[in-house]
Amino acid sequence: MAKRLHFTRRLNVALSEDAYRTLRRFSDHAGISQDEALCFLFEHFGSVTDQDALPHRLRLFKADLAERKRQP
Repeated sequence: MAKRLHFTRRLNVALSEDAYRTLRRFSDHAGISQDEALCFLFEHFGSVTDQDALPHRLRLFKADLAERKRQP
């Protein structure tokens, strides 16, 4: 029997425009709500990410984040 999806935690999330558009596009394509899309992504994080590429992508993101913070 499938486990019922029950939202037990509320989260106020800040997203970049690009991240929001990607989330919206993914949820629309999958035919699920944005809440359900986030649940899916985090519940299946290990299988939807490339474990070899993730550390490299994270380093790039962190470097870009540091650069953005330096700009006025």
